[in-house]
Parts: sequence; C-alpha cells; structure tokens
Amino acid sequence: MDPLVAIGWGPRWEARLAALDARAQPGRVIRHDGVAVQVRTPNGDRSVKLRRGLPPITVGDWLALRGEQVVGLLERDTLLRRRAAGGEEQQLLAANVDLVVLVAGLDRPIAAGRIRRGVALAADAGAEPLLALTKADLADDVAPVLEQLATDHPGLPVLVTSSAEGAGVDGLRDRMTGRTTVLLGESGAGKSRLVNAVVGEEVAVVGRVRRGDAKGRHTTTNRHLHLLPGGGAVVDSPGIREVGLAGDEESVDATFADIDELGEECHFSDCRHDGEPGCAVALAIEAGTLAPERVEAYRELRAEVEAPPPWATRPKRRR
Repeated sequence: MDPLVAIGWGPRWEARLAALDARAQPGRVIRHDGVAVQVRTPNGDRSVKLRRGLPPITVGDWLALRGEQVVGLLERDTLLRRRAAGGEEQQLLAANVDLVVLVAGLDRPIAAGRIRRGVALAADAGAEPLLALTKADLADDVAPVLEQLATDHPGLPVLVTSSAEGAGVDGLRDRMTGRTTVLLGESGAGKSRLVNAVVGEEVAVVGRVRRGDAKGRHTTTNRHLHLLPGGGAVVDSPGIREVGLAGDEESVDATFADIDELGEECHFSDCRHDGEPGCAVALAIEAGTLAPERVEAYRELRAEVEAPPPWATRPKRRR
C-alpha cells in the first residue's frame, strides 16, 4: 500500500494540495520535535525544520513540501485541542482525527468528570468518542463499573480491554482501521500498551505504574503517529493531568445529548435549566429519570466555555 494512502491520503487531500501549490510534495506529520517535525512523504520519512510565519502545526497535519521546506499547511478536517493551564493559550493535540479513544484503567477509580471533558474535546474537534477500559485482567468485577458508566455517560460506546491478555484488542483495532485515532488519558492508564497491542509491535515505550496509587510516569514525551497493520493511524500521546476545554457550548451540548434533547421540550427556548418555569430538565429530575449530579456537571462545563478565549471558535469538520 502507498505509504501515504495507508495513513489517510486521498482525493480530497490531493485537491487541497493542488489548490495550495500544485508543484509541492505532500507529507503528513508523524511526530513533533519542537523546532522540527518528522514527516512521512511518498519517498520515506524525514525531518523538516519549521520556519517562521507558519501557523501552529501538530501531529496529523498534512503539509505541502518543496525539498526540505514547508511551504504550506493543508486545510484541516478536524482539530483536537485543549485549553492550556491558565486558559489563555490553546494546545494542539492532533489534526485530522476521526476517533478519540479515552483510555481509563480499571486498576483505579474512573473519574466521570475527566471522561466528560474528553468527550467534549472530541465533540469540539468533530471526532467520534470511544471509552476504552484497560487492565481488565486486574479488575475483579467489571459489571458494576459498566453500569455506572452507562448512568454517567449515556450513549458513550465502551470497550473493555486487556493488553496483557489481548482481550478487546481486535475489536478496538477494527474500529480504528482506515481512520486516524488519538488515545487520551492520564499517565499509567495503559495507553502505550494499548498502542503496542493494536499496532502489533513494540512502537511505544511502556513505563511502570506505582503500586500505591496506580499512577504512572510520563514515558511518552511527545505525540507520535503510528501506522496500523490494516491501514489507518493511531497517535500515542503523553498523559494529560488537566483537561481544559477549548470548545464552545455546542461541544458541551453534544457531550450531554440527553439534557440537550430535554431542553427542546422546555417552555422557554433559551431555558438555562436553572429554576425557570416549565423546565423539562427540572421535571426529569423530579421524576427521577435524570440525575441532578449530571445536570450540575453540565452547568459547570457550560460555565467554563461560555466565555472562551478569542481563539476558541469551533473548527468546521470537512469531508
């Protein structure tokens, strides 16, 4: 298979490259090294220095190249990003992403807030979210965890995996084949082991996890795009301690689709579900069909994104 077709190259990218610079060669960023990027081209991988005047570039971007020079950035389909600490800057996580796999280890408590924020990041990017539970071999009983997840995150697809035993790996790989996938999760959650399992090679460094609190060290220090055996690519990323939202109200509404749908039945079209008369959300809480904790989580995330920084306009997904 053509090395670029294997990681997503196709007619729409050819058209964008021709519109930007018909004489340029395409390349996809497979690793970001600060002042330079590692790029996969039709002639193999090579390192290319970044020059001043270029927009911020991230793993997964398609570039127009002339020799060793980057002459342009092809318009993105999607952009996965988060708000950096302090809230004034955005951190680009990956570009042209189809699937965001939120990785959570069954050897530790699963933080509902972290999962919701991950889903909101995926919605902001225009990508599909999926929760992968790792280390099933270390869990006594997964059923109660799945029940709680169904309550906390209705509609979110969940896969139970064990990299040590191979459980769930084939199903995850099937979902990733032919697409660009990013794995997100805290350090020690098992992202690198999962990458190695779906790729079928030891491409990612695996670190040890402390026994006392199940926390891991940052063995992955930069994002790296790896080729999947059946086509497609997976991006391994460093552990994320804080998931700052970079999106807008639409990304939060997509994360809480059940509340958003109830809102269509409210008496007032601009109901904020905070005590207004005729609020369908309040009625659902009274009826016991909607947990008040979920509504509170919705309000918190809405408040976080209602006054976003200037750069936080939602990118339009193109296909």
